[in-house]
Amino acid sequence: MTCKICSAFIVGRKDKIFCSVKCKNYYHVNLRKVTAIEVKDIDAILHRNRSILLEILGKRKTQVKKDRVFLEKKNFKFKYHTHLQVNSKGKTYYFIYDFAWMEFSTDEILIVRRPK
Repeated sequence: MTCKICSAFIVGRKDKIFCSVKCKNYYHVNLRKVTAIEVKDIDAILHRNRSILLEILGKRKTQVKKDRVFLEKKNFKFKYHTHLQVNSKGKTYYFIYDFAWMEFSTDEILIVRRPK
């Protein structure tokens, strides 16, 4: 078997991928660089979306309905979320960290804060 980085012959266990710690470190450092570049833009959008939801809800409110157009004017990106949850009625909540939004109707969006 040969090294994934330098193609040198690998001595040792059958499942080894790299010939040395140097090659292993080189691979993982470059993998982290590529990953960081790719997720930087997405992470910025997620933080922006969360900031918009926080601005709308404030510190005290737990839920509020807003028009879809209102969120679009604030440059809210609906396709970006961290995870989703389907409730017992089949409605999907799209989470952005500790906030969530759901399409209440075609024009209205329900925004909620996850209870702590």
